[in-house]
Amino acid sequence: MTVATPFLWFDDDAEGAMRFYTELLPDSEIVSIEHYRPEMPGLGGKVMHAHFRLGNRDFYAMDAGPQYRFTEAVSLYIGCESQSEVDHYWDALVADGGVEQPCGWLKDRWGLSWQIVPDRLLALIRDPDPERARRAVQAMLGMRKIDIAALEAAANAA
Repeated sequence: MTVATPFLWFDDDAEGAMRFYTELLPDSEIVSIEHYRPEMPGLGGKVMHAHFRLGNRDFYAMDAGPQYRFTEAVSLYIGCESQSEVDHYWDALVADGGVEQPCGWLKDRWGLSWQIVPDRLLALIRDPDPERARRAVQAMLGMRKIDIAALEAAANAA
């Protein structure tokens, strides 16, 4: 079966990113890492090709220099069941140089975009009462890290 697998181009710390991601997300592992030979100018010892798994999803990665950067056009999505889960992933991913962005989005310290989204947000913005859904969306638009209690309060406001 043919499968499309994300391949991530890092400037120079693919190994650090993979170790961080696989420690953060349950059921994750680094499958293999191949390094450039030491004599490769500017690349010696860096990751030439790596395979890692986040949950049941395979990824590949490499260190290849600063020519290309991650953008928000591609992001990794984590659906969360609780506020404590949102807090756990959010706080870990923005630590050490990550950047908070609006509406549950952030960039980690490597510049990779993530969406940390509580399941309850999706339920509220799909509420059959369009006014409750609108209030939930308006509340979300004013947030960076999603606050479930604040979403509920906004949706329930009269």
